Amino acid sequence: MARTNGGIIGRVNKTSFGKNTVTSRTSNTPSAVTTQNGTKIIETLVVAGGGGGGSTSGGAAGGGGAGGVRGLEISVCAGTALGAVVVGAGGSALADGNNSSIVVGCTTYTSEGGGKGAKSFCGEASAAAGTGGSGGGGQGYTGPQPGPSKTGAAGNTPPTTPPQGNNGGNGATSCSSGAQQAGGGGGGAGAVGANAVQPGPCASNAGAGGAGVASSITGSSVTYGGGGGGGKRMAPGCAAAGGSGGGGQGGLGPNVRSAGAGCANTGGGGGGGGREPGPGGAGGSGIVIVKELNKASGVWNLKSHMAALAAGKCSASTWPIAPFSVNFLVVAGGGGGGSGRGGGGGAGGYRASGFGPSPLQGSVLELYAGSYSITVGGGGAGASGQPARGTTGNNSVLSTITSAGGGGGGSGPPGSQPNMSGRDGGSGGGGAGSADIGGPHPGGSGNTPPTDPPQGQDGGTGVSTGTVEGAGGGGGVTAAGATGTGSSGGNGGAGAPNLILGPDTSYAGGGGGGAQGTAGSGGAGGGGDAGPGTCAEAGTANTGGGGGGESGGCNPGPANAGGSGIVVVRGPSAVTFAGTPCAATTLSTHPGGNKIAKFTANATLTIS
Repeated sequence: MARTNGGIIGRVNKTSFGKNTVTSRTSNTPSAVTTQNGTKIIETLVVAGGGGGGSTSGGAAGGGGAGGVRGLEISVCAGTALGAVVVGAGGSALADGNNSSIVVGCTTYTSEGGGKGAKSFCGEASAAAGTGGSGGGGQGYTGPQPGPSKTGAAGNTPPTTPPQGNNGGNGATSCSSGAQQAGGGGGGAGAVGANAVQPGPCASNAGAGGAGVASSITGSSVTYGGGGGGGKRMAPGCAAAGGSGGGGQGGLGPNVRSAGAGCANTGGGGGGGGREPGPGGAGGSGIVIVKELNKASGVWNLKSHMAALAAGKCSASTWPIAPFSVNFLVVAGGGGGGSGRGGGGGAGGYRASGFGPSPLQGSVLELYAGSYSITVGGGGAGASGQPARGTTGNNSVLSTITSAGGGGGGSGPPGSQPNMSGRDGGSGGGGAGSADIGGPHPGGSGNTPPTDPPQGQDGGTGVSTGTVEGAGGGGGVTAAGATGTGSSGGNGGAGAPNLILGPDTSYAGGGGGGAQGTAGSGGAGGGGDAGPGTCAEAGTANTGGGGGGESGGCNPGPANAGGSGIVVVRGPSAVTFAGTPCAATTLSTHPGGNKIAKFTANATLTIS
């Protein structure tokens, strides 16, 4: 415990120094806010647009459901821009409200728009209330009972935990008295919409909108997400009030009062129509609020204390900041295979720490909080035809670690000796097999430029015996490419297994060498098989495998390209990783608590 907690025994909670800064967004924006350097945790309130109240040309309509209301506490990266914000508009009369959302890291947090109130004086199929964050209220008019439009709709749809809203209330109907017809209240974020009631044979009261929920995220208590009140066709009896939190009041017919709209930026539902004819009230628009929290655990570990100092606490910003020790896997793009008894492409350079074969494990990286550019090398293209060689793969980079692209495979005649030799790289490409030009034809050198431990091996030599030709396999990280023979192409060199992601996956295998006889197989770790029979295979994506050598009789090129590389970082449970763009980034937590970030294309890694 002393090594990780500064000798203090007790529960440790994450600290944040965001100064309780509040940012409110009432319209769409590409980024909610750029967090301060000390912010590690945010509180956010996401309120969707309220549903519009139901309309009527006779009878009494249901109140609109409130927009969904969600309060969340989320860990973030200090000093980085949060993602896009969408603020949902309220629904017009007889229309559902619109969703609101915020993107944090690679996760979108959404509150659902409120459901519309049921329409009165209309066929059942088109009259029913809408589901949503909170459901719309049912309508009151003559018709078969029970009928779907008389029933309030479901809230918390789709479901969230805690619930984002509640169900709408039911309408009250009568086949003989307009005074008994009244709409149900729309559901609120804090309570269900009330059912309409009939206290006597010639009277009814509409259902009130469900209450909203109060939040003090801005520093003052404000209530959001009130349901719209139900409409009332005629006296005696009352149209209903909207729920606290911006719900609109129900309309009262035949000509007394129009339905009220939900309040802007509360997500309140619109009131149901009662005046004849008359539309329901529009729902209120939503809002998204972000508060950068000041939060201390009461038990301070040394790393948290240093984070506080870095944020300017105690006038000690010159104190040293502790780095995080992270393990890594950095694999470059594999080389493309050659053509015409072409050599196999060399595997992309492989560099790792903490996982994989121990002779290939380097030292851990010490990375400070901040942002780092990640480069994931693409695979080299296969040879475009004789005598061009396969293209060398592209480098992958993480901080001070660079892995070199694999060398392209040599190609057969017509051509010259240089084009028949494999290219140098992380692992070398295999030499071509040909009797037309004096040989043998050497493979390219691996571990170029040199690293310790070595990032790859040499490509195999291409040879010929009489008229039978066999190209060399591309080098892999744990074995050189095999030399071709008079009857077969050389196999690609084997790659290395690595458990940094959890599953045992092999990387950086060399491509097989082409031949007139038996084509060489790709090395374990994504190396592509050589032709003939079928065209040579490409190296497997995100393994750095080399492309297979083409044997003749197949259109070469993209089919035998090298596989793209990969970058993985794995750190202790105390670290937080984030990455952009989301499409290139996969974040996970190992069952043992380690944090993992995998990158399959160029991206930015943020550490906090």
